[in-house]
Amino acid sequence: MAAARLVVIGGDAAGMSAASQARRLKGPDELEIVAFERGHFSSYSACGIPYWVGGDVERRDDLIARTPQEHRERDIDLRMRTEVTEIDVAGRRVRALDRESGDTYWTGYDKLVIATGARPVRPALPGMDAAGVHGVQTLDDGQALLDSLDRATGRRAVVVGAGYIGVEMAEAMLNRGFEVTVLNRGEQPMATLDPDMGALVHEAMDGLGITTVNGAAVTGIRTGPDGRVDAVVTDARTYPADVVVLGIGVEPETALAGAAGLPLGPHGGLLTDLSMRVVGHDDIWAGGDCVEVLDLVAGRTRHIALGTHANKHGQIIGSNAGGGYGTFPGVVGTAVSKVCDLEIARTGLREKDARAVGLRYVTATIESTGRAGYYPGARPMTVKMLAEYRTGRLLGVQIVGRDGAAKRVDIAAVALTAGMTVDQMTMLDLGYAPPFSPVWDPVLVAARRASAAVRRAGTG
Repeated sequence: MAAARLVVIGGDAAGMSAASQARRLKGPDELEIVAFERGHFSSYSACGIPYWVGGDVERRDDLIARTPQEHRERDIDLRMRTEVTEIDVAGRRVRALDRESGDTYWTGYDKLVIATGARPVRPALPGMDAAGVHGVQTLDDGQALLDSLDRATGRRAVVVGAGYIGVEMAEAMLNRGFEVTVLNRGEQPMATLDPDMGALVHEAMDGLGITTVNGAAVTGIRTGPDGRVDAVVTDARTYPADVVVLGIGVEPETALAGAAGLPLGPHGGLLTDLSMRVVGHDDIWAGGDCVEVLDLVAGRTRHIALGTHANKHGQIIGSNAGGGYGTFPGVVGTAVSKVCDLEIARTGLREKDARAVGLRYVTATIESTGRAGYYPGARPMTVKMLAEYRTGRLLGVQIVGRDGAAKRVDIAAVALTAGMTVDQMTMLDLGYAPPFSPVWDPVLVAARRASAAVRRAGTG
């Protein structure tokens, strides 16, 4: 009896995690695995690209977890520089284009994994395709940006967008010795935070020498006689630039899946069940940045592009495609970032998220320190907490600070997953010693303040 064939579209985190896990469960005599990757690299950390560009990570290859050859040695037929251009669901086959030779061919499948990732948002504005304008999503993108920095005749960098990618790339440009301007369309940087917390990020970025312009609507890119970018134009003024980095965010890369008639959600991502199986298709799975996931707090799907989720999705998909069993219950929306020594973290819902799903809430914001106040090196942090009106159920936490502030958000992520109230959180038995925390950890201080706000709201 011939081995079944598993076809994987996408050779990064979700796709190759799925292929590797399926191979652990099934040998090549039972399951043939063919994977397609249109780029030059497999199994790499896209999250590490800003730190490579900024010089914190010395070599590009340090970001590669497993090379194509290593996958092939594990009996996974990984075909690099090969793009899947069509999925024939009825015929159970995919059409592939070899980008080197230009040849196209069909490959049949018994089981299919779609892990096509996400694409950087690139607005359809004049000059966006000019030399010196860069999105940052793949290792190829990172290399192109580094090459562009070497060619730049001046030292002025403009970053468009002030989300995670934007602030991380602002730091990278600063580390490279560039004068950095961040153009942000929103009210404050880091739209994943509430504006009052984003204002703290803005203040810190200014202190680092990064010019942040809020409410800046980019209308186009101006180029010089050589066709290379020389300025970014907004509705208010023009900002000279020798290099431009787009940090506007990403969108699910689902054009291929959509053309095949597979179900997409409100954010453009593929819809799956708890086993990561595409809804309505028994032998097709999807994971990583191309899917929407259930938000356990809001109770609706959302698109979150993070390597942590992608690797988990791949493990679940590989288990199910390889004859085992696994489910992915959902997320609470935890994310951390930094710009220089400022740490930024969030989990759960912002105020606008809570309002969007019809939740009433109270908030509490506290200022504390990451260590006992008397211990050398204690530095301030701000913690904001949202709790549901009357019930006190934790809804979200945001943290801005230094000295280990960001990873404190993990306390809140566990509490959210467990459905805890802020009152229950106040008695969590967290580790304490003066070098690590005050007697009352900042997250617990915020929980106490939020618990008091819930009680006051209940008597109003």
